[in-house]
Amino acid sequence: MDFCQILSSKQKALQINLDNKVYGSFAEIGAGQEVAREFFRAGGAAGTVAKTMSAYDMKISDAIYGVEASGRYVSQGRLHTMLETEFSKMYKRLKDQREEGTKFFCFADTVAAKSYSGRGECHGWLGVRFQHEAGAAPSDLILHVNMLDQENLQQQEAIGFLGVNMIHSCFYNTNDSSHLVSSLMDNLSASRLRIDMIDVRGPAFDGVDPRILSLELVKRKFTSAVMFDENGKVVQIKDYLYRKPLVVLRGSFRPPTKGNVDALKVGRELLCTSEKCENVVTLSEISMSKLLSRSSSIDNADFLARVDLLAKIKQKVLITNFASYFELNQFLQPIAKNQIAFITNTYNLNEILNIKHYENTSFGILGGLGELFGLNTKLYLYPCADDNDSKKRLSFADVTYDSSLEFLVKYLRENKLIVDLEGYDHDASGIWSRTVIEMIEKDESGWENMLPEEVVELVKSNNLFKN
Repeated sequence: MDFCQILSSKQKALQINLDNKVYGSFAEIGAGQEVAREFFRAGGAAGTVAKTMSAYDMKISDAIYGVEASGRYVSQGRLHTMLETEFSKMYKRLKDQREEGTKFFCFADTVAAKSYSGRGECHGWLGVRFQHEAGAAPSDLILHVNMLDQENLQQQEAIGFLGVNMIHSCFYNTNDSSHLVSSLMDNLSASRLRIDMIDVRGPAFDGVDPRILSLELVKRKFTSAVMFDENGKVVQIKDYLYRKPLVVLRGSFRPPTKGNVDALKVGRELLCTSEKCENVVTLSEISMSKLLSRSSSIDNADFLARVDLLAKIKQKVLITNFASYFELNQFLQPIAKNQIAFITNTYNLNEILNIKHYENTSFGILGGLGELFGLNTKLYLYPCADDNDSKKRLSFADVTYDSSLEFLVKYLRENKLIVDLEGYDHDASGIWSRTVIEMIEKDESGWENMLPEEVVELVKSNNLFKN
């Protein structure tokens, strides 16, 4: 077995400092100058650091970088402006002054760390713009992080370690995507910070699909969830879902069926009766939880194929490691701060109401259901085919649960926390993804009628789901 020694932050910074071909600048806002500090503490920083700066005053920041259209200073837009401004200035001034073979970089971050008042979200945007080869067009590595340390000094330290890891990875790990992601959390843990978005661009990452890097974050439990928009592009979850009413369908989507499309359609229509329709976001959620519990090996290509298929029908995708509905709800509610409707079916509701699933928890079934229904959340029950009679559609009348839950379930029903969906497509509601897969694997005809046309085209053109 091969073992790879993890370098300390000081060792990484020193390695970069002693590389006379690497030279750059640092612009840090919101958590001190902790990344630059790591390089100064390591020694030999004069060989690496061209400039460090912080623009804490908003007027000063706007004078240097301009006013953001969003009005936010801790944002992806501000980070991109910082990288563009600082890298272009440095490169213009130094490209003819430094020795031949120099690879320039700029590190920037804009962070909301723990304040004196103790209020507010602790998060940040961090980025590196760099040349992987001397004279090459610049490439970018962009992260969004949520900081979990309780003290400001601890958060500053974590940002310092992460920044060093980012710069080190840009110059020494770009040829190995998996190692690139894993090394970002060297000398850190998920109890200190979570990386919930990663994006890369430029010639250093030719052939790298940034979505694979996002999947690696979930697989390695560096974050609980990552999101792709309706075009299959990586997005930051809170920016996209903040204060939005949500309709969420959990499933494998392997592949997305007409039933999935119909469930989201009628679910959205129902939520639109109580919310402004233009604000409602529909989400398809795919959980890695069961796969991660069985094996550390997960097929990235299979997950990306499903993201591509869902993008074909303009569906946003959330990939998570949540095992249960209430865990997913706990994650989404603080972001959405609004109505959330989970579309489910009779079989899933049987599992949600199964007392045995809560026996080994500290909160029991009351706690679990409280976490699910306690904060503006409802279950929309979409009919599904009976496993023993494909013509029959199962509804709430077919849900089974322990008799001790009778009054609790009655409460949920009478308060419209579990609602039957109406106006659904009877034929579409009887389609299971697993049936489609079996037909494709056996090379049987007819599966095409079970999927949206756009999905059929991509399944065929990419020869998906065949053994």
